[in-house]
Amino acid sequence: MKALQAYIDKQNKWNAMFKGEQFEVKTAKGRQRIAQQIDCALSPENLSCDGELSRTETNRRYRELTTVAKQLLQLDPTVQIHEYA
Repeated sequence: MKALQAYIDKQNKWNAMFKGEQFEVKTAKGRQRIAQQIDCALSPENLSCDGELSRTETNRRYRELTTVAKQLLQLDPTVQIHEYA
């Protein structure tokens, strides 16, 4: 669960700068919110920054996000991540 926790920590630090929401995995609603964030990040446009990123960086981001998605699904199999199938 290291990748999942690292992802949550990174997102929370970023969101704290803009007084945004803080992600957590203690509740089903919190886990689904993280799943929605991962789903959004895995969309082709966001994953590659509309084609601006190199293939290497796009693949690195994909591997990171799919690892996080896998760990989240292990924690809660009921969450839905449409871009991760």
